[in-house]
Amino acid sequence: MSAVGGRAGQRPLRILLVTTGLKLGGAEQQVAALARAFVELGNEVAILSLTAGREIELPPDIAVTELGMRKTPQSMLAALRKARQIVLRWQPDVIHAHMVHSNLFARALTRLGRTPPLICTAHSAREGGRLRAMAYRMTDRWCTLTTHVSDAGRDAMIASGAVPARRVTVIPNGIDTGRFRPDDASRERARRELGLSPGNVLLLNVGRLVPEKDQAMLIEAFREVAALVPGTRLMIAGDGPLRSDLAARIAQHGLNDSVLLAGARSDIPELLRAADVFVLSSRIEGMPLAVGEALASGLPVVSTAAAGVSELAGGTATLTPVGDAHALARALREAIARLPGTQAERDRRRQQIVSRFDVAAVARQWLAQYQDLKEKH
Repeated sequence: MSAVGGRAGQRPLRILLVTTGLKLGGAEQQVAALARAFVELGNEVAILSLTAGREIELPPDIAVTELGMRKTPQSMLAALRKARQIVLRWQPDVIHAHMVHSNLFARALTRLGRTPPLICTAHSAREGGRLRAMAYRMTDRWCTLTTHVSDAGRDAMIASGAVPARRVTVIPNGIDTGRFRPDDASRERARRELGLSPGNVLLLNVGRLVPEKDQAMLIEAFREVAALVPGTRLMIAGDGPLRSDLAARIAQHGLNDSVLLAGARSDIPELLRAADVFVLSSRIEGMPLAVGEALASGLPVVSTAAAGVSELAGGTATLTPVGDAHALARALREAIARLPGTQAERDRRRQQIVSRFDVAAVARQWLAQYQDLKEKH
């Protein structure tokens, strides 16, 4: 059995992860990746999901409880009582909540009786408006430690008054670099399945169809690219409330044959291998996992300068101003002109992620943090 956090002689930890849901969003995927890594390192993991429905695969030895919470006081109280019973029965060494709703829920859970150390991790540079910042601030003393996935996100939380600077630190997201990696055979197979010819250039965007991801601006940028670079295709993998609006925009610009709204996908590693350029159009991020996954796959990345992107990519991505469709289009055309690029460039992108953001290394950071808090509690 692996030593916890690389420190020999310590017993495995019992880690209770709390998440808003287990759908295909980036933060949810991060919770799942950490859970897998913790188990592989010899620890025990259980997950509480506030909402019902799961789209993410997890090992069978990770117990998952879906609380099915709805937006009513009665439902929240019932969910808190059930969560309290699980804490009493399972006796975790640490509780680690992710995302704003879970963070506030877990803080409320500590009011029902004695609990182990609680860590609350924020994943977005904008956790919400003034009311959420106030809720964070009022419940801060109920949490042992708050963390953010990026420096920019930490700064934003401090500026909003959600948390004092001394009470929040940064631990980045981790990327499963074994799952996200170059593979020429997989690339050829995936491109055949997508019906791409050798002359097609595939631009890939991955993210929920919500205003923060600004795929509407991406479609405007792609309209310029498609007019100047025939054979270019855009795939947007993700689902959300703006799907019909984006579909109407695509049709309005006559792009139905070159833009695909692919919906929520479970084959993102294969899509990244099939793609030629990854593009992120977000206005708001925390630390975008999709960018790290693309770089680990060796892909060139063109992205808006949303929070966390430069920390993750270093100098390996091309950044453009948030909300500027013309600048994004220009950067995409330049990236296409440089294709296919060199092996050295692909290796540099992958090494940027492997050396700093591999999920096993990030999991060890967390385990060391857990152990330290447990010993002080």
